[in-house]
Amino acid sequence: MGFALSDIELRSTAFAAAGAIPSKYTGEGEDVSPALSWSNTPEASQSFAIICHDPDAPLVTAKGNYGFVHWVYYNIAGSASSLEEACTTYTQGRNDFGKQSYGGPMPPNGHGLHHYYFWLLAFDQVLDLAPGLSMQELLAATEGNLIAMNRLVGNYQRD
Repeated sequence: MGFALSDIELRSTAFAAAGAIPSKYTGEGEDVSPALSWSNTPEASQSFAIICHDPDAPLVTAKGNYGFVHWVYYNIAGSASSLEEACTTYTQGRNDFGKQSYGGPMPPNGHGLHHYYFWLLAFDQVLDLAPGLSMQELLAATEGNLIAMNRLVGNYQRD
C-alpha cells in the first residue's frame, strides 16, 4: 500500500497542527475523540476512515507493526466532512487497548513527547466493513479502494 499524501486538509478545533492535544482528549482526561473536519477530498470519495496512531510508542509486534493504534473508525459516509467530538455514529474498529472505541493518548510517565497521527483515508466505494477490524485489517481490506489520504499530527506528553 502506498502512503503518498494528497491535498486533503484535516483539521481539529481541539488542537492545531503540530500542537498539544488537550488532556480532555487523553487517557488522563475525559478520553473522548476530538472534533475533526476535512476538505479538499477527491470528487470520487464515497467513504472515509480515521486512524489515530502513535509511532513513538516503543512497541514492535511479531508481524512487524510498530507504535500504538489509538483509534480505528470507518464506514464514514462519503457526504461527511466532519466528525463531532466523541462521535460514535460510524463503525468502531479495534485499537491496541483491545477495545472498539477511541482510546486517547497516554504515553508512559517520563517517556517524553509523543506524536499522534490522525489519518483520514478516502475510498472510491461505499464500504460496509464489519465492526472490530484492527488497523492492519482495515488497511488490507481497503487497499484497492484507497484514493487519497492525509494526516493531522498533534502531540502529548506526560510528566
